[in-house]
Amino acid sequence: MPETVLVTGGAGFVGSHVVVELARNGYAPVILDNFSNSTPAIRTRLEALAGRPIPCVTADVRDTVALRNAFHDHPIAAVVHCAGLKNVAESEARPLAYYDVNVCGSLSLVEVMGEAGVATLVFSSTASVYGDTGSGRAREDGTRTPASVYGRTKRIVEDFARDLHAANANWRLAIVRKFNVAGAHSSAMMGEAPRARSTHLLPQLCRVAAGEASEIVIRGHDWPTPDGTALRDYVHVQDVAEGFVRALRHVAAQPGLIAVNIGSGTAHSVLDVVAAFERACGRSIARTMAPRGPGDIGASCADIAHTEQLLGWRPTRGLDAICADAWRWQKNGARY
Repeated sequence: MPETVLVTGGAGFVGSHVVVELARNGYAPVILDNFSNSTPAIRTRLEALAGRPIPCVTADVRDTVALRNAFHDHPIAAVVHCAGLKNVAESEARPLAYYDVNVCGSLSLVEVMGEAGVATLVFSSTASVYGDTGSGRAREDGTRTPASVYGRTKRIVEDFARDLHAANANWRLAIVRKFNVAGAHSSAMMGEAPRARSTHLLPQLCRVAAGEASEIVIRGHDWPTPDGTALRDYVHVQDVAEGFVRALRHVAAQPGLIAVNIGSGTAHSVLDVVAAFERACGRSIARTMAPRGPGDIGASCADIAHTEQLLGWRPTRGLDAICADAWRWQKNGARY
């Protein structure tokens, strides 16, 4: 029988791609999502791409009763925890909501996992725990100085995971620090489609190219970078999903705790990405400059040497593929 893996936030952008990749690798994923920023309509696409039925539990990760029912109803052997709030600027305006969902939700999940005797967890963390990496690359054993509430909530959960493992060595834990996840599934059947309008760069570019917006807004043009715009490490969402499955396989094989970066190892400026997207869509993108946003940083880039050595993972899709797949998703409707 395939091993059953619960994916919290499994209807979201990253979670949905993880679900497909798990199924492709012989697992039986189960989604748990409250659909606050996604839609149940994605399930049809997920099942088509996965080639199998995908059970779905409609629940909030903070709801311990619903979590207990999920573990009772399904033979869950491991959890990939992708549920959470993730908008940096919003986290500065709504800190209590971010601590409640990201921290309290993780505590509730682990509590119920312990009750159910499930001790294998892959936690979806973020490059935001590092803060500004400047001209260097962030290493997993480096300093974590998050510049935003969002990053601080993820750092707290990381620290809790370490304390949990120190107290009980039977836990199998992977902390996966994602950098800037972008693109869409190469089939154009899945992509970023939040309920609220996304503030991420690629969806903004897609809307302008499709005539749904007149221009993109570039926040921050006075950073100490080659062209003044922020540097980010963009990594294709399918590469990210593959990294999650590698991390799960690694920790499921033996007790322990690992932390890995999932990025490309290359930083691109906002203007670099605009140019790459213009190549992908074949049209010019109007832009306007604006002041830096709350919680913003100038540069973020991953050192992925440890991930490659430990998991045998490195990305296979570059910035051009990210832009091309995002544009195909947009042309396909960018909705479920």
